[in-house]
Amino acid sequence: MTSKNRIHPDALADIHLSHEEVQRYSRHLIMPEVGMSGQKKLKAASVLLVGAGGLGSPLAMYLAAAGIGRIGLVDYDVVDYSNLQRQIIHGTKDVGRSKLQSAKETMLDINPHVQVDTYEVPLTSANALEIIAPYDIVIDGTDNFPTRYLTNDACVLLGKPNVYGSIFRFEGQLSIFDAAEGPCYRCLFPEPPPPGAVPSCAAGGVLGVLPGTVGTMQATEAIKYILGIGESMVGRLLLYDALNMEFTEVHLQKNPQCPICGENPTITELIDYEQFCGVPAHDHSLPLTAEEGEAVAQITPLELKRRLDAGENLLILDVREEPEWEISNLGHLGARLIPAGEVVERREELDTAVPIIVQCRSGSRSADVIRELQEYGFTNLFNLDGGINRWASEVDLTMPIY
Repeated sequence: MTSKNRIHPDALADIHLSHEEVQRYSRHLIMPEVGMSGQKKLKAASVLLVGAGGLGSPLAMYLAAAGIGRIGLVDYDVVDYSNLQRQIIHGTKDVGRSKLQSAKETMLDINPHVQVDTYEVPLTSANALEIIAPYDIVIDGTDNFPTRYLTNDACVLLGKPNVYGSIFRFEGQLSIFDAAEGPCYRCLFPEPPPPGAVPSCAAGGVLGVLPGTVGTMQATEAIKYILGIGESMVGRLLLYDALNMEFTEVHLQKNPQCPICGENPTITELIDYEQFCGVPAHDHSLPLTAEEGEAVAQITPLELKRRLDAGENLLILDVREEPEWEISNLGHLGARLIPAGEVVERREELDTAVPIIVQCRSGSRSADVIRELQEYGFTNLFNLDGGINRWASEVDLTMPIY
């Protein structure tokens, strides 16, 4: 599908480029596909980036460099050392700072002619429509399913194109969801995956350069969309395998039964997306609960240490993967490693006569394992609150945090 110009000609009447801007954008201006009129379209355009992390980093920098007139950023996180392997808009000096403050500073250093708006809040059903409404295009750089569905639904309700990207380990995806011209995200994924079926990047990892590739492609598609040039990704899904350097394209069709963009939509307003997906969209936004509604029993690292020091017979079950065990482990305290995906089939190896402390990196996967074991009659289970990273920060300060 050919890209359509999203900027109305009337919006360009008052747009002018200074001499400094002409020099700055000169490599654009000499291209017939861009030229002066195209650069003015970029300056007149507004783009909202949902997320200032792995995908948001190349997006924010390249869109600022390209001269997008107004760029909005939605994020509420702070820069962490583990971000620096891929979130290149931030530096070591920014660790502990707001991601939005760090990103805005970098963007304005790249191009002081752009306007950067920051929304240092989680994107929720209560604020999404208000935040998204002023922008021409939304770019989804999120890493969780509730926010992806929220972003999609808000864009459909507001008639905004949604430039979608996702990354995991060595693989990436790219498309544009625009319900006015083609399918939306729900047409492709009517239902979210079961909770825990798709691990996060924090749990499964991501090749550091991957978000650079996918984020840059998202920026490319947004710029093409604004300029109205080239072939749009509407109705097309690009699958990228970095390990084998392979690109696969899948053609998408609009689903006439789609609950939000179909012929008879049943979703006419934003819903509770954490409930819909069965997982929290934001850290600590929902308590860890079992499907039956009973709370998963928690134990803090300090309480675990106290019980171990008292000589209590406990089984520490580490449900991470082997590479994570190599980073840090409680093997010296008798911990056993059984990856989460193997626990159920190896459950006969667990001693049910003693309390079992289930532990992962931060406490999420271990809670899921507890829920699975409870379905097989296990009862004496405790989740190590905050996982081994919290143990490293509160009990054994010589242990690395990842």
